[in-house]
This record gives sequence, C-alpha cells and structure tokens, in this order.
Amino acid sequence: MTSAMVRRNIATHYSKFASSWSLLSRHSSILNPLSVSFSSFHSQGVGGDALPSYMRGAVYWEPNKPLTIEEFNMPRPKAGEVLIKTKACGVCHSDLHVMKGEIPFSSPCVVGHEITGEVVEHGALTDSKTIERLPVGSRVVGAFIMPCGNCSYCSKGHDDLCEAFFAYNRAKGTLYDGETRLFFRNSGKPAFMYSMGGLAEYCVVPANGVSVLPDSLPYTESAILGCAVFTAYGAMAHAAQVRPGDSVAVIGTGGVGSSCLQIARAFGASDIIAVDVRDEKLQKAKTFGATHTVNSAKEDPIEKILEITGGKGVDVAVEALGKPQTFAQCTQSVKDGGKAVMIGLAQAGSLGEVDINRLVRRKIQVIGSYGGRARQDLPKLIRLAETGIFNLGHAVSRTYTFDEAGKAFQDLNEGKIVGRAVIEII
Repeated sequence: MTSAMVRRNIATHYSKFASSWSLLSRHSSILNPLSVSFSSFHSQGVGGDALPSYMRGAVYWEPNKPLTIEEFNMPRPKAGEVLIKTKACGVCHSDLHVMKGEIPFSSPCVVGHEITGEVVEHGALTDSKTIERLPVGSRVVGAFIMPCGNCSYCSKGHDDLCEAFFAYNRAKGTLYDGETRLFFRNSGKPAFMYSMGGLAEYCVVPANGVSVLPDSLPYTESAILGCAVFTAYGAMAHAAQVRPGDSVAVIGTGGVGSSCLQIARAFGASDIIAVDVRDEKLQKAKTFGATHTVNSAKEDPIEKILEITGGKGVDVAVEALGKPQTFAQCTQSVKDGGKAVMIGLAQAGSLGEVDINRLVRRKIQVIGSYGGRARQDLPKLIRLAETGIFNLGHAVSRTYTFDEAGKAFQDLNEGKIVGRAVIEII
C-alpha cells in the first residue's frame, strides 16, 4: 500500500471516529457521568440550578439623594469568588456615611456590606478546597472586610489590613482584579460595589470573606455578624485585648456599640459602662450586659466614669460614633496605661484632639480598629451566636423589606433605630 493510500485511510477512519465521538459527546453522561461536572470545575463557573438573567440592587447615585432599586445583569464570580443569593443585609452607619457624602466613594454603587445568603455558584478555576468548604447550597454569612488572602498583611493573619481590600474596594469600588461585577441591565454601564454590594438579590464575594452559617441560626438576625458584631469583636479581641476583670466603657450604643457590650460581657469584663444620649438606648444596653449607664446629655460622662471606677478610669474605652467630642471623651475616660479604641467612622477630614502630655506621661494607648479578621474571627462569632453567648435576637430590633431599603436608611439617619436593623431580601 502506498503512503498516499495510508494517509487517505487514516483520514477516513479519523473522520468517522470524530463524527461518532461528536454524537456521543452530546450525551457525555452515557460515556462518563462525571465528564460534564469535571469540565465545569476546570473551565466554567460551578453552580446549581439555572440562574435568572438579571437581578435587582439598591443604588446610591449622589449625596443626600434617595436610594433607587435598579435592575442589573446577573453578576458572575471569578476565580476564588462565590455568587450568593442574598437573604438579608444589615443597615449600617457606614453605608449612611457614603450616602450622605461624608465618606467619598465611587458612584453609582450598590451599598450594603453585612449579609447572609446561599452559595449558588463558584467562579471558574476556583480551587477544590474552597468548593469543598463552601459547596453550592451552603448557608453563609459574609464579612465586610473581604481578605484577598495573598498580600503581606493577609499572609501574617492580619486580614483587617488587607492591601487589596483597601486599594481596590475602598479606593475604587471594585473587586481585586480592578473590575466591578455589577452592570446595569438597561445600559450595560458599570456600577461600583461597597464591599460586596450586598443590598441586592445576588452578590459576588471573595471566598475568604465568607463562612458557613449553621442551620440553627436564622438568616435575618445573623446578617449583623458580618459587620456590627465583626467590628465589635475586632475592637475587643485584637485592639483592646479585653481580659476577665477589665473595666470597659462604650461611648455610643448603636448597632456596633451594643455589640461591644455583649462581647465585653462574653470576655468577662467586670464594670461595663454604656454611654449614650438616649435613655431608651441605655435601657436596652442593660440587656446587652451594661452594669452602669450614663446619659451624656444630662451629665458629664468623664466625671461619671471616674466616679464609677473610684477615680481611676476604665481599662478600655471604646468610641463608636466617630465624633471629635466623643473621641476626646474616650481618651479622657481611660486609666493610666489604659486603651482608648476608636471604631466610629467620621466625616472625611475630621480630627480628634488628645492631651499630649497625659498621653506621654500616663502611657495612654490610642488605637484604631476597623473590623475583625474574617478567616479567623467569623467562625468564632458564628459559634458565639450559636451557643447563645452572643444574643442575636436582642441585637436586631427591627426588620424591613427590600423595597423599604430607602426608608430603613432614612430611619437610621433620623435616629429611629435602637440597636441594629436588617433588610430582608428573601
């Protein structure tokens, strides 16, 4: 047989084989039931049921303008990210600061940064350990600081200082490839993301910022684990390092401040002093663990704290409002060698004053704290809630529907919310 004939025969047989294989591959589950899922794992997003083509999200456009509910193309996760069907999102002052123009942020953007929901898809090329940890269908809670897991701070376990989070999300409103996942359905134009842009029916979150939520914990109340409780835990565990028997004062008892009270109690603090200007908040503070309350609209909080502590001041004071006046009260309320921990965000450019001589001579420590460390702390917070040591039911005082999102932030701005409110998106 000549070489030309051999080539023709090989080509003919290959053509028939390819045609047959093409036919069989349309029914690849007959050849190998794992072939489709194996291919999806490596090159396509790994998901469950078919997703809708679009979703709704709450959009901030410009300062002091109401949120609007807009339609978006369905966001898609990339490697190391999960798509979550959002169930609930907390109502936080950080979003309000953005909406009032007090903290600069890219717009238009979808706000909302403390969420619970269900994992519905993994990004293409996501590693198998992440998919095993967060399988499709998992109930999850997302933290507002979403660590990249790779920068110099994350590699040391300091997720709260993640370089990518601040350089991309907080500075540009994107995820860590420099791109948003949100595009308006009608125009195709991009919208930015405050954290994951959680006040929406679906959101994309870096997997390092997500932990599994047990069936025993409800979606609605558990949303606050991602910011209010997360921020309080970071302040108490890492910044203040509260120890059993410490005296603690919390100035400002809103959602984050009241969470600080519960965490202080869990850590075994002795005197726990709640400071606020509203009696109803102070009354509620007692259920969170406050042993003393001070209405700073009626009496000098520094003098009262000194009186309660026998003239010494507290071991730890926490400022949860972000105001120059309360910043000063915080630094003046601690004992010699004490820690003044600042967790309240302020209007951009705000400055706090401190007595330099007292700071130096009395070894006063002034510490900033933005939040917890998602990979280490979020599972611990979930466990505290699951065992009842942290009472989620007491912390959440009010709920809103998704369509009431604008009203929720209006009520927050007007001081009508005691504790924390949550928007249900189920």
